Amino acid sequence: MNLTPGRNVWCTAKAERAAILVDAAAYFGAVRAAMIQARRSILVAGWDIHSQTRLTGGDGAPDDGYPEQFAEFLGALAQERPELDIRLLLWDFSVVYAAERDPFPTLTLRWNTPRGIRLCMDDCVPLGSSQHQKLVVVDDALAFSGGIDMTIRRWDTSAHSIDEPRRVDPAGKPYRPFHDVQMMVDGEAARALGDLVRARWENAACETLAPAECGNDPWPAQVAPDFEHVTVGIARTQPRYEDEPEHYEVEQLFLDSIDAAERSIYIENQFLTAPRIAERLAQRLAERPELEVLIVTLDSHDSWLEAHSMLAGRVRFTQTLKRAGGDRVLVAHPQVADGGRSVATMVHAKVMIVDDAILRVGSANLNNRSMGADTECDLVIVAGSDNERRRIAHTRARLIGDHCGVTADEACAAIEQAGGSLIAAARALRRDGHSLEPIVDDPERAGELPAVFENIADPERPVGAESFLTRAFGGYLPARHIGTMTKVVAAGLLVLGVALAWQFVPLADPNTVKAAFAAIAQSHAAPVLVVGAFLAGGLVSFPVTVLIGATAAVFGPVTGFCYATAGSLASALATYAVGAALGKRTLLDLLGPTLNRLRQRVARRGVVTVAAVRLVPIAPFTVVNLVAGASGIPVLAYAAGTLIGMLPGLIMISAVGHQLARVFTSPSTSDLALLALFVAGWVALSLAVQAAVSRYWRMRP
Repeated sequence: MNLTPGRNVWCTAKAERAAILVDAAAYFGAVRAAMIQARRSILVAGWDIHSQTRLTGGDGAPDDGYPEQFAEFLGALAQERPELDIRLLLWDFSVVYAAERDPFPTLTLRWNTPRGIRLCMDDCVPLGSSQHQKLVVVDDALAFSGGIDMTIRRWDTSAHSIDEPRRVDPAGKPYRPFHDVQMMVDGEAARALGDLVRARWENAACETLAPAECGNDPWPAQVAPDFEHVTVGIARTQPRYEDEPEHYEVEQLFLDSIDAAERSIYIENQFLTAPRIAERLAQRLAERPELEVLIVTLDSHDSWLEAHSMLAGRVRFTQTLKRAGGDRVLVAHPQVADGGRSVATMVHAKVMIVDDAILRVGSANLNNRSMGADTECDLVIVAGSDNERRRIAHTRARLIGDHCGVTADEACAAIEQAGGSLIAAARALRRDGHSLEPIVDDPERAGELPAVFENIADPERPVGAESFLTRAFGGYLPARHIGTMTKVVAAGLLVLGVALAWQFVPLADPNTVKAAFAAIAQSHAAPVLVVGAFLAGGLVSFPVTVLIGATAAVFGPVTGFCYATAGSLASALATYAVGAALGKRTLLDLLGPTLNRLRQRVARRGVVTVAAVRLVPIAPFTVVNLVAGASGIPVLAYAAGTLIGMLPGLIMISAVGHQLARVFTSPSTSDLALLALFVAGWVALSLAVQAAVSRYWRMRP
């Protein structure tokens, strides 16, 4: 099989050394040793990062003088070496996973660590997708990629003992044996992975990081390389997001690897649902009668969500293979028994070995999400010499041997004795209670939930508001604006909902505000008093929509528009000044790299965003004002952009001021219809202004 950039890999790069780290004890020990040797940079990108991860190897507590827990360990490094730049890129995870995560990552990994450690919550994926890569890069000289997150409930040794006392979470609760695999590379391959993490950081934090090459060699002394002077391919899944193009090299690499199989395919994977992969495996089994497929996966899913969304897909996947290959297909799980007790090992690894020619380790599961919805990164080695083929065969034997309680050499001998059959060797090998046991899923249990739930949990491509809006507008809207359009429509719906709920949940009493403004209208100082009310309201986050509506209702559409515009702009500039006084450093400590994204949006693409937050009666625009002031955006440019962003809402509210006041107090059916028309008009006007401003930005040199 050929590795072709742009087809089945992003790029190929040389590694002077590469090693396969089996299970998290080996990985955590190696990455700890590498980080201790870091001189310029540590980059970590993960689906999950937990501050209390015990960063230890298999030999017990570390004796290097640094703390054991991840956040404290990094903090000690940052205090000791102020020049060390540490960046943590954590997926801004779905609430579905909240119970399994560090509950306050911003507190534990940003606010409670030295300034040399920067955390960014990565939400630059389509709605419903996740950032699933698991990468660590040290000084651009050494990189790790695979299936292991820098988080809790991952640590285990390859012994997978039932009673391992160190296999507990921070609360002291034991968890079952856990199997995973990571690959470690240096040289050009490490630099390429550094570029990949920096690109994600730039996308998420709007901050460009310079390469960190410094001539350092942080390769851990305790790890012997499995490969030397080898070419490594890097494959990605990257769904389309705003200006970022889509890349599906991961899926193509799976398909091309299967097509190259002659005798055996060995797979370790957490999920088995991708129909195109199953169909291609079945096709190859039909084409090659001597081909066999051994798949090692978990026996059952730990969470309710995974059990009900992935099981039906696994049943279809395995049935497709069985129909094509029969006894030449074995789907099994590792089991550890001790006396009358037995427990199934949790398989989290993402490994594929084809014959003795292709070795692949990565983050991609064999499910639909990994093929097209989540971000992924897989590393692959295609043997170019007899020595590399021997090393690939040895790695496969080591993995099978670990599951069956024997050494790699013993597993190699068993495979050779079985005439090269992985399945026969796997069935025969068992020692000290370790074995590979066949999985037999119940098809009836797999069909308990509707297919629509499965499609949402395991989509082939991102599905969400972006796709809905694209279809709703007939493909007219540019992709880069769809996320903003979603916010505008959501804000409009929220305004409508607030109108309906106001009678029951008085966010602010419009009658009281209107009465106060009516009293102000009798004063000669009315303009000054109205602007003062807007200033005070902005500083205490009072709903600006109420102020604008009351102004229009009391002073009429023309005068009210002028007063409301002046007051809203004054309020925005006042909080801008507060942000400037606080300074960028203070806000950066509070908001982290998110500050850069807010700054960019306010400075260049903030028209619809400003309009949306101004009309939602919870005043989140105050945060944007603070960020703008702290970020050094020119005050005149910001004032002009703010005014443009506010105009659609100001015009619409002022035009229907008297009616709008009645809608919020004692609405009739016709009043609610009027409000719906108002919201539609506001959205349309906002989109029109956004289109005009966006066209202006595109035409700028």
